[in-house]
Amino acid sequence: MGGGGNMSTPTTTTEAKKNPLKRIPISKPPFTIGDVKKVIPPHCFQRSLIHSFYYVAHDLSLASAFYYIASTYFHLLPSPYRYLAWVTYWIVQGCIFSGIWMICHECGHHAFSDYTWIDDTVGFILHSAILMPYFSFKYSHRRHHANTNSIDHDEIYVPRIKSEIPWFNKYSNNPLGRILQLVTMLTLGMPLYLIFNTTGKNYGRFASHFDPYGPIYNDRERLWIYISDAGVIATTYVLYRIALAQGLAWVVCIYGMPLLVMNGSIILVTLLSHTHPSVPFYDSSEWDWLRGALATVDRDYGVLNKVFHNFVNTHVVHHLFSTIPHYHAEEATKAIKPLLGEYYQFDGTPFYKAFWRETRDCLYVEKDEGSDHNNGVFWYKNKL
Repeated sequence: MGGGGNMSTPTTTTEAKKNPLKRIPISKPPFTIGDVKKVIPPHCFQRSLIHSFYYVAHDLSLASAFYYIASTYFHLLPSPYRYLAWVTYWIVQGCIFSGIWMICHECGHHAFSDYTWIDDTVGFILHSAILMPYFSFKYSHRRHHANTNSIDHDEIYVPRIKSEIPWFNKYSNNPLGRILQLVTMLTLGMPLYLIFNTTGKNYGRFASHFDPYGPIYNDRERLWIYISDAGVIATTYVLYRIALAQGLAWVVCIYGMPLLVMNGSIILVTLLSHTHPSVPFYDSSEWDWLRGALATVDRDYGVLNKVFHNFVNTHVVHHLFSTIPHYHAEEATKAIKPLLGEYYQFDGTPFYKAFWRETRDCLYVEKDEGSDHNNGVFWYKNKL
């Protein structure tokens, strides 16, 4: 592995005692992005083609091994154990798919290798294989990084202000309503985002990651959106041919259910990285790139930190330097914590508790009562 590959980022005593709901400072930081870069060991910015392809081979080998076991042995099990084996396969394989998704995400940031064409080739092939439009997501995600936590210009998980909350929300803001919301979010959230730009920036018209002429993309990007669409269509056609040969149920069990788990996992980890009571959103009068990038949260998912290639436990440094490969991200995170101080946010709450809390407490954003009317800082609230 690379320089940080075998390192872990343990929760320090200070982090353990720190109130994770304490708001991060909204004043301009006493450091610059240049200052942050200086404290990171230089080798953390080095991308290794060998190390990156090792993780591709690792994840594809695991996916192939689980596929072989499921397709070869599950039918030999007695029915109660067979059902349990399938559910286990769906969860484990879905997590492996999520790791592959993270590698493709890294390709889109040019963090996979020193060669853009290799990054895009690997990302396009692997993302297409899991029905993700690679270039479409790459370009919209780039704008998310350029406008993080800007209430006017961010591309994903853009919160509503209180006046935009539908009238029926006050009737659904209860445990049963939240359960229905969570189930919908985890099962349909990804396709709704890709197809209809749900939870994305409001462009005032129809926007879709599959529409080359939609408002998300500019003229230079439209050809690549067609290519992304072609990749997804090609995978869909292959799945159709396999279904004709093996049966639809076989495709759903082997591929469809792990894909559903993957989509839910991506929604879960990306939402929790950007939705938290302690992080502000800024309007155009207040927003600047550094404060927006710092308004993200590192989480601890236990063993899944490694399965997800440190996507969740090093998200702050990822937003500051998105070209740092994941196998150096833990070392880089450890290096920047002393400098960032109160501007670094970590929440070790178990992810399932955090998911419930954030969907309960982070319904909309508004300015604090009594704050300067011209203050363009918004915080999550839940009082309807």
